[in-house]
Amino acid sequence: MTVAIDASEAAAPTGDDAVPPQAAESTPAVDAHGSTPDEERAEPAPEEPGNFWQPPADATAAAPEKPEAAAEAEEAEEDASGEVPESIARDAHEFGVYARTGGWAFALKVARSVRPGGQPAGETTKVSARRFAGLAGCSADRVMRFYKAWDRAADDGVVPQFESLAPGADIDLPDADVWLSYYVSRSSGASVRGQAITEAAEAEGIRPTKALEVAENPTALRAAILADPGTAEAARKALMDRLGEDPVLRTGMARDIVRTDDLKKAVAEESKTGGQLDYVRKIVEEGQVKTPAGQKIEAPRSLREEAERHLSLIDELDEDEETGEWAQEAYDSVRTLVAETVEKDPELRVQERRAKFYSSLQKATKAFEELTFDDVDGEEMDTIVEDDMLQRLEELQQAISTCISALQKAKTGS
Repeated sequence: MTVAIDASEAAAPTGDDAVPPQAAESTPAVDAHGSTPDEERAEPAPEEPGNFWQPPADATAAAPEKPEAAAEAEEAEEDASGEVPESIARDAHEFGVYARTGGWAFALKVARSVRPGGQPAGETTKVSARRFAGLAGCSADRVMRFYKAWDRAADDGVVPQFESLAPGADIDLPDADVWLSYYVSRSSGASVRGQAITEAAEAEGIRPTKALEVAENPTALRAAILADPGTAEAARKALMDRLGEDPVLRTGMARDIVRTDDLKKAVAEESKTGGQLDYVRKIVEEGQVKTPAGQKIEAPRSLREEAERHLSLIDELDEDEETGEWAQEAYDSVRTLVAETVEKDPELRVQERRAKFYSSLQKATKAFEELTFDDVDGEEMDTIVEDDMLQRLEELQQAISTCISALQKAKTGS
């Protein structure tokens, strides 16, 4: 579009209307045709009625930068003030520590506060894992997972040993990525089954497609379990997690166990080990102990410390390590201390022997009450009775008579 310009309008203004030098320098050169060199190369813009001027493309693109500049100015002003609430600064610091170190930040709290297994309570201000868990409001198993992660890393020289860490001490921690190498966590599809598998996979932090693929091929899962101990162990843990909510599976596994001799023996051994550990654990948790005769007495301090020392050693064992030998040693050790405690106290010794006699008398009474022939008629009696039956009963009668005489003599004092 060509616009005619009068000669008087083309003349350079003077006085107050003069163009500043800066504006003059930024004015583009105009050729003989009244166009700039750039306009010759650019595509002509479509004309719009009443609009003879369009902003350049670079001016439009620059507009969104104004909010960023304003935000940067606000941040600069905020940094310059230097006033940040203490609570925000603390949160930011703790966030930064965890972002850099991950679980190491929590493992350090355990490592510097929980005493190593086997270390007596009097030698350190640190507490047991069970005590630490009680203060933290979580399970001892969770505390021990962090403890064992630190222990494995200490064996590799990644972090210091427990003994070198004092309560409250701070150290430089490894990167967060290293944490997953040492820490071990203690449980899609349109169908209901597929949705359940998807939710379980997401809870474990894996892609649902992997879990669904395994579920669709049980034979492959069986082959992996049979060939790989690690896969078998993972399957065992998964089954144990499921037993509580699946009565059919629970009944099936119980049936398989009682029908397999080796499994029955293993269950009996584990039951014995569990009973021994329960005996030692109650000393620590309740502060009381049951004597061989069945009395409940207050456990002396030395006995509680010995029981806690053994438990701390057992808690440090890996899941695949046998606890039977350790449990037997702990049980024998505390039982010996219990017997010594009873023998050192004359009054307690008398009570123990009285309780033992009553226990034996109760068992004998129950046995003798079953020695009847009420359900046997006279004709069958001759076929049932044998010579040694009468002889053994006469021996028992004599032993009872002797016992009665001793009691009567002690009663009368003669």
